[in-house]
Amino acid sequence: MSYLQINEKISLYYEEYGQGDVTLDNVIISAQVGFYPKGMQQHLAKMGYHVFCITLRGFHPSTLIDEDYGEHWYDIFADDVISFANKLGIGNFIYMGASHGAGVGWHLMLRHGKRIRAFVAVVAGPHSLAEGTMSYRQMLAQGIIKEIPPFNPPIDNDAARQKRRDVRAEHIEKLMLPPEPERKIDYGRPLMKLKNEEKLCAELNKIKTPVILIGGIDDPISTPELMIRTAKCLPNCKLVIYSNCGHDIDTDLIEETCEETDRFLRNVLATGKIYQPVVEQLDNLKAENKL
Repeated sequence: MSYLQINEKISLYYEEYGQGDVTLDNVIISAQVGFYPKGMQQHLAKMGYHVFCITLRGFHPSTLIDEDYGEHWYDIFADDVISFANKLGIGNFIYMGASHGAGVGWHLMLRHGKRIRAFVAVVAGPHSLAEGTMSYRQMLAQGIIKEIPPFNPPIDNDAARQKRRDVRAEHIEKLMLPPEPERKIDYGRPLMKLKNEEKLCAELNKIKTPVILIGGIDDPISTPELMIRTAKCLPNCKLVIYSNCGHDIDTDLIEETCEETDRFLRNVLATGKIYQPVVEQLDNLKAENKL
């Protein structure tokens, strides 16, 4: 087990996958309340990336928190990621997050955008602020809702994919009950201090970092409508939405989503653009100029 003391009070638990100098372009940092051990992060490490998976403060086995940060939870999470990178001598890096982990990413982009080479945003929303600010996790804990909507649609004619989903469900069932301080945390929703959709969209429009948005058409949390709204706001964005997929696409279609991510990242790191160079058009223009 690896821990990094980022200040006198906070120690962050992290897992490291892959290898290579942390000054290279292949460093990915991801921060969430926890990680399934067979997801996109681990698979990207097998594809050549050096990946750090950080457990957020307040969540075991990172330092537990007994105070409420209110609307600043995600700002603090984002700053912790930067402190983590600084401690390890990591300069600019790729950030990846799914769901609430992507929520950390939006705050990173707005607070520390110059440090982020690219943002891999999976089922990323962000939530519409018109729906309120409480997290689904806390609404469930307080009995406001009896259950979270089904995260994923049924799988048709793919036994291997169903088996993968069943194995993940068994893994989650065996997890220990979180400590009491952790169960009390409501980190809310990303960008909730902006108060309304108009201000949220205006802030998203300021993000110049290349972003790939990956989601599922049947996701009840990060709905296609939300992700299309986000893609419209971002000036440098690629949006990929899969049919017959839901909120757990990062642990469901691992190979597919990682191949899409790898193609995007390699191009961004090589060209700085979200799309590959239009070589044919340039050749045609040269030919026309010679006529």
